[in-house]
Amino acid sequence: MDSSSHKIYHVHGFDSRQHLEFYLSDKPDMVFGEDCLAFPIESLKKAFKEGHIKGDVLIDFSLGSLVHHLIAPSEFFNHIIVLKVKDRCIMELKRWLNTRTGAFDWGHAAKLHGEMQENSDRSVDKEEKVRSIVQHVVKCYPEMKNMTDPIVLPPADCIISFWLLDSICKDQNDYRRYLRKFSGLLKPGGHLILIGGLDITYYTVGKDKFHAFPYDEDFVRKALVGEGFVIDNCKVQKRTNVSDLVDYKAIIFIAAHKEK
Repeated sequence: MDSSSHKIYHVHGFDSRQHLEFYLSDKPDMVFGEDCLAFPIESLKKAFKEGHIKGDVLIDFSLGSLVHHLIAPSEFFNHIIVLKVKDRCIMELKRWLNTRTGAFDWGHAAKLHGEMQENSDRSVDKEEKVRSIVQHVVKCYPEMKNMTDPIVLPPADCIISFWLLDSICKDQNDYRRYLRKFSGLLKPGGHLILIGGLDITYYTVGKDKFHAFPYDEDFVRKALVGEGFVIDNCKVQKRTNVSDLVDYKAIIFIAAHKEK
C-alpha cells in the first residue's frame, strides 16, 4: 500500500477502541508499553514536578481517546478542556469520563504513574482527579480559523498535543500553521507540550493504515522557535519495540513556552 492510499485521521476517523487496544492497553501482547505509556508518563510527571507549568486552564488536543497523559497535569490545573475531531473518539472518552459499562480501563496507566511516585495505592484517586477537572469535551475542526467555532475557548495556560500533529499535518508548512494556532490559544508565557513519533510515515488501526507526517527533532526545534516559542525541555527515546503496526524511529517529548 503506497502512502497516497493511506487514510487521514481527521477526514476518515478510526475505531478509537481498537486504537487504544493496539497501542495503550495492558494486554501481554501489547508491545508499545515503554514508548506510548511509560516514557510519556515519566516525562510529563517530571516536567510538571518542576513547578513551572501550572495554572487555571489546560487544553488537550490529542489523537484518539487518550487519557493517561492527563494524569500528571491534573494536579496542577483547575480545568481541562479536551478537543476532539471525531465523534467516535468523543463517545469513547465520555464513556470513561462517565464511568460507563464497557469503558476502556486506564487503571494500568494510573498505577504506573503512582509507582513512579511511590504511591501506587492511589491509582483510582488519580483517575477520579482527571475526571473531576475535565470540564468540557469539545468537537473541533482543525482546518477552520477558529477550530471550535462557534465556541470561543478561554486563553490557556498550557496546551498538550499527543500524536495529533503527526496525524493531521500534510507537510512542514502545515505543522508550522498548527503551531501558530496553538500560540493563538495560549496566554503570553503559556506552555506547549508536544509528544510524537519521529520519522513516522504511517500507523495502523484495525485493517487500515493512516497517514503520518515524518519529521525529525531538528525540524520541531526550529519550527517552535520560528513561531515564537522558547524550548524548555526536550527528550528523545529511541524505539524500543518491534512491530509493523507503525514505523516511527523514536518518541519525542518537547516542552516550550510562548514568549511574552
